[in-house]
Amino acid sequence: MDLDQRCRSIRLILSDVDGVLTDGGIVFDNQGIETKRFHVRDGLGIRLWQKAGYRFGLITHRSSRIVKMRVAELGIDVVRQGIDDKLSAMNGILAELRLTPAQVCYLGDDLPDLAVVRAVGLGVAVADASSELRQAAHYTTHLPGGAGAIRETVELILRAQGRWEDLVQTYR
Repeated sequence: MDLDQRCRSIRLILSDVDGVLTDGGIVFDNQGIETKRFHVRDGLGIRLWQKAGYRFGLITHRSSRIVKMRVAELGIDVVRQGIDDKLSAMNGILAELRLTPAQVCYLGDDLPDLAVVRAVGLGVAVADASSELRQAAHYTTHLPGGAGAIRETVELILRAQGRWEDLVQTYR
């Protein structure tokens, strides 16, 4: 199956957080408060995906108040934090949403994402992902995690589905 065929069947995008939605850096200030940096184009990509009528979700090992704030801001309602077994979490999400793995795109950056990338219809590695994940992925982004890789993936899928130009038109 080629990349366009894989993209055409996608109805749900799931993503890791650290290293995909962020650049992977975790910063603590002098008070021990964690901060993360999110890219605005990834946020718009998520909004465009939702505007197209699809769902976006996160599966992450770490639990963070900052992630709760970002998902609230973007209207992301599929969120699993503190997850050790991402494949099981994904399977649970699919059961709830009545979707198949072939209808899912998953973006990851490192070994904990490997099983999910291999199980979905479109497994995506960000440009700076581990070599093992890049080898297993169906697509590797040109942009690294935290620098627009999610937006790049959303655009890739929506173009393959013939929906990108209609969404762009809403801004003209």
